[in-house]
Amino acid sequence: MTDIDGKTQAPLVSQDLITLTHIIYALHAFSVLTGMFSAAFIVTAFLSGWPSIIAVIINYVKRNEVRGTFLDSHFSWQIRTFWWSLLWVVIASVMIATIIGMVIGVPIMIVVGLWILYRIIRGWLALMSRNAMPMPD
Repeated sequence: MTDIDGKTQAPLVSQDLITLTHIIYALHAFSVLTGMFSAAFIVTAFLSGWPSIIAVIINYVKRNEVRGTFLDSHFSWQIRTFWWSLLWVVIASVMIATIIGMVIGVPIMIVVGLWILYRIIRGWLALMSRNAMPMPD
């Protein structure tokens, strides 16, 4: 049985899980910084960098422990960021493979990289405020 906060009626979250979620955001941010300060795009460093891959694995392994808490939305936010960016990289890569598509594919990669950066910053700021992330219906 999960403990309930008397004030908010929300399930209580252990400090260890909050710290783990900060670490997961840090792993994703490290991958993004690698992409920003190297020859790689942000998006390719995010998707292929070990820190982000480890972070997504942790998300899936620990997901049941955060179920029903505000951290559940953060885990979903991080997982969705990873998989949606992978989809857009595949689309952009197919476009880049054609000469005409390069004009569209490279900007898609740049926009997706900026979108990833936005999602990491927004999510991490919400976590610091102990707020849940908005999730689609």
